[in-house]
Amino acid sequence: MKVVVVHNFYQQPGGEDQVFADETALLEGHGHEVIRHTLHNDAISGMSKLTVAGKTIWNSAARAQLRDLVQRERPRVVHFHNTFPLFSPAVYSGARSAGAAVVQTLHNYRLICPDAQFFRDGRPCEDCLGKLVPWPAVVHRCYRGSLDASAVAAGMLTIHKLRGTYHHEVDAYIVLSEFAREKFIQAGLPAGKLIVKPNFVGPDPGVIPDSGAGGYVLFVGRLSRSKGIHTLLNAWKRMTSPIELKIAGDGELADAVRAAAAKDSRIHFLGRRPLRDIYDLMADAAVLVFPSVWYECLPKTIIESFAVGTPVIASRLGSMTELIADGRTGTHFTSGDADDLAAAVQRLVGNPIQLKQMRRLARAEFEAKYTAEINYGLMADVYQAALRIAAFGGSAEYRMQNENAMR
Repeated sequence: MKVVVVHNFYQQPGGEDQVFADETALLEGHGHEVIRHTLHNDAISGMSKLTVAGKTIWNSAARAQLRDLVQRERPRVVHFHNTFPLFSPAVYSGARSAGAAVVQTLHNYRLICPDAQFFRDGRPCEDCLGKLVPWPAVVHRCYRGSLDASAVAAGMLTIHKLRGTYHHEVDAYIVLSEFAREKFIQAGLPAGKLIVKPNFVGPDPGVIPDSGAGGYVLFVGRLSRSKGIHTLLNAWKRMTSPIELKIAGDGELADAVRAAAAKDSRIHFLGRRPLRDIYDLMADAAVLVFPSVWYECLPKTIIESFAVGTPVIASRLGSMTELIADGRTGTHFTSGDADDLAAAVQRLVGNPIQLKQMRRLARAEFEAKYTAEINYGLMADVYQAALRIAAFGGSAEYRMQNENAMR
């Protein structure tokens, strides 16, 4: 099958970019012809605010370019990862008008939240959920702290809801967890088009002998408020045990982590590390900690930890509640509660017999759900579902008949 895969790169590299790379390579590895069609947000630096706003809402040139590409190459499916802001939702109609089925991966909550995270003032926020006009995001300047930028993001969503873009011009949506699927259904997206397919880890890093021998707790990720860094650092202030904490990553709270490491010899700041080093650190850790305070769609860090057989302590929030089986592949703590996190760490790290069992179960969870081969089968199913829906014109009747089969 020939597939066009579309992605708008952000200025700061992120998880969506990696998924785009991983999935296109996976498709090619299974004999598909993949045509990558991309834009990069570095181009914004040469544009006026008005130009960017216009492209965000409706980019006629991007629509025409994609339509021409589809007419010329005749792919059966066009798979979108990120269209924000430069492609705009106009590209869906460009692909469909040229005869391709349209698939959109929902890496975040952008279609129902102008800031894409359901997160404001340090906690989850659903004020815009289900609203035709997501005006609270404008009032609170949720997108980049800007009234103008927030108004543009909210305007884009409103216009395309009214136009029916999200209902009629996308044949199938990939959502990363059941939790996220339910949120999109609550927001009004057609349930029959929302198909759960998680991310994957490939190639398989494998389990390293003597895994967990380091005995430390590991955090890997962006050093930001939404990732729960303050909760993590406060938890170590409350612990009297000598458990070491290693923090790998970078971000706006890097200075706070450096300061904490300077005051507490148990905390080690490693900065940004390459993936191979991350796998080694994960395998040697007693446990990975994931204290995020926003819903998360599906954190790849957790899957990577399972891949090397390391259990996870995570917030009892969003998709993290379904990813981690409490007492089997890790445990949960109350989101934002440093005392509860400290207690969970000490309880789990202090029980080596349970940790050994959890390591085996974490690896088994990876093998059952998150390998490249399993993911390829799921992606092929999504593409076939999109082709069937496109053949029926995306009718509501077809969606309703197939809702259960497409979960």
